[in-house]
Amino acid sequence: MADQYARQDPTTQYPDPDREHQPEIPHPGLTADMVSTPDHGEKTYRGSGRLEGRRALITGADSGIGRAVALAFAREGADVVVSCLDAEESDARETVRLVNEAGQRGVVATGDITSEDHCQTLVDLTVRELDGLDILVNNAALQMVQTGGIADITTEQFDRVLRTNLYALFWLCKKSVAVMEPGSTIVNTSSIQGMNPSPGLLDYATTKAAIINFTKGLAADVAKRGIRVNAVAPGPIWTPLIPATMPADGYRNFGDDVPLGRPGQPAELAPAYVFLASNESSYVTGECSASPGAFPSREHRGDRRATALRASSLLGLGGDDGGETGRDVLLDGGFVDTQAGEHTDAVLDLEQGEQNVLGSDVVVPQPKCLTERQFECFA
Repeated sequence: MADQYARQDPTTQYPDPDREHQPEIPHPGLTADMVSTPDHGEKTYRGSGRLEGRRALITGADSGIGRAVALAFAREGADVVVSCLDAEESDARETVRLVNEAGQRGVVATGDITSEDHCQTLVDLTVRELDGLDILVNNAALQMVQTGGIADITTEQFDRVLRTNLYALFWLCKKSVAVMEPGSTIVNTSSIQGMNPSPGLLDYATTKAAIINFTKGLAADVAKRGIRVNAVAPGPIWTPLIPATMPADGYRNFGDDVPLGRPGQPAELAPAYVFLASNESSYVTGECSASPGAFPSREHRGDRRATALRASSLLGLGGDDGGETGRDVLLDGGFVDTQAGEHTDAVLDLEQGEQNVLGSDVVVPQPKCLTERQFECFA
C-alpha cells in the first residue's frame, strides 16, 4: 500500500477486516485480541511538520482512532501524552513506542477519566512533562450495545456512559482552556451516531449528539481567546471497541451498508484530526467533520423513504403535474428550492434551526445558505 498521498481506489485502499472470525473480546478491548489488526498508519502516514513543536493530550490514545491520531501527530512533529485506562496500558506503551520512533516524546498516563481529579492530573502532567498544552483531543468513549433497547439500559450504565463521554470531556476542556495559549486547539470525537442514532446505542448516541452541540458552544465561548474547537464524527471504524462492546452477530456485517462497502480504518481518520489541530484550519471553528463513508448507501436507504415523504409533505413539495416534484428530488437525495411566500410552519422552524421537525435524516445547511431555501435530505 502506498502512503496517504498516492492516488488509490478507496474501496480497496485498505483491507476489509475479517469480521467473520473475530470473536467477542473482553471490554475495553486490546489490539492484540483482534484477528485483523486495525491499520493506524504505521506503514502509510507521512508527516510534513504541520504540528512542529506542539504538545498534545489525547484520551483513548492506546488503540484505534486514538493511536492513529497520536502516530500522525508525532510524525507531524508533536509530543504526545497518551491517556488510557489501567487495563489498556500495554496498548498505550505500543502507541508511545510509535511516537518515540517518530522522534517525539511520548508519555503514558493511566487512570479513569470519569474522575474529575484524574482529569486535572492529566492536564497538570501534560504541562509538566511536555512544558505546555497546545492540543487536546477528547477521544476516549464508552459504548455498550443493548439489543433490547432502553429496557436493557441500567441507570448505572447510563451514568457511566455520560460520565465517560460527556463529564470527562467537559472537565478536560475546562481545565485545558485554563492553561492554553492563543493558537491552541481542541478536537472532540463525536460519532455519526450523534446524527443517526441506533436503538441499541441510545445512551452512547445521546452523548455523541451532545458533543456536537457542546463543541459549537465552546467554540463561540473561547474564540476570543484564540482557541479553536472542532469535532470529528466517525462512521463505522474497525477498532477493538467493536468486538468488545457488540455481540458477534452485530458486527459480522459492520460497515457493509456505507457507500465504500467496508468499515473504515483508524488511519483514514487521522488526517482529519491533523487538519483540525493544525494552522491549516485557522478559519475553522465550531464545526463537526463527518466521516465521508458514514451514511448508508442507496441500496440500504429503503426504510428512509418514509422520512423523505414526510419531509415533502411538511414542506408542501408534492405535485400532480406528472413532472419531477420536490418530493422526487428529496427521494433522490437532492436539493429543493422553496419559493418565498410558500413557507409552511415546518420550513420556518427549519430556518430557525429546529431540525427535528423532519427528523435526523433532513440536514439544514449553514445559516448563510438559508436565503437559498435549500434543504438536503439523505433519503
